[in-house]
Amino acid sequence: MDLGIAGKTALVFGGSKGMGRACAQQLAREGVEVCIAARTQQTLALAAQEISAQTGHAVQYVVADITTPVGRDAALAACPAPDILVNNADGAPPGDFRQWTPADWHAALDSMMIGPIEMIRRTVDPMIARRFGRIVNIVSRSVKTPQFELGLSNGARSGLVGFVAGLARQTVRHNVTINNLLPGVFATDAQRRHIQGMVDSTGKSFDQLWQERGSNNPAGRYGEAEEVGALCAYICSAHTGYITGQSILIDGGAYPGTY
Repeated sequence: MDLGIAGKTALVFGGSKGMGRACAQQLAREGVEVCIAARTQQTLALAAQEISAQTGHAVQYVVADITTPVGRDAALAACPAPDILVNNADGAPPGDFRQWTPADWHAALDSMMIGPIEMIRRTVDPMIARRFGRIVNIVSRSVKTPQFELGLSNGARSGLVGFVAGLARQTVRHNVTINNLLPGVFATDAQRRHIQGMVDSTGKSFDQLWQERGSNNPAGRYGEAEEVGALCAYICSAHTGYITGQSILIDGGAYPGTY
């Protein structure tokens, strides 16, 4: 299928690793002019070089932290008028809310709610003016199946999803859609950090927790980042102008509900 987005411009946060990189790679394969943003120049440069080699399309990069005004300014200086915006940031580490301070909550909100909303605020009206825009927020299944130890993510990501639910109904008539992807357990560095953070509280080894989490999924395995990348590219396509305000699970069937 031709996704109809060749020549469009995309800004992908967290694009140097994991799901963000997979999204950037798939968009580049579709002929999109991609700029990846993250905090570490070394990993960015390597990712941009490898994606360019694999797809045959040059990928730009910018050192930018979505949680800070300076970082958001830098991203938009490098990619001033994105047709596609992918908001993606690491979740907060697992823990017990009794130990979290207001500073912990503010950091989670800056990363997983305020930063993405600010990027939406600064890009959505130009998208409306051009009559094309696709905004995809990579969040987590925890907004539908909250986990106690992920309280910081449960709260901050749910705030973003709640905000998007209202705005997405205002922009869709202008061919600008806003949707959320809700990944479950994926074989990424973020998942490894999550499981490592649970070792002390569970008394189980990392290897034991890793094996259990994958095998307990209905699919019997972890998801691969490339699967999120493929879904993201489709949601960004010219064929999805009638899909907006949705939170789309990609979790191997782990969510137990009918709706």
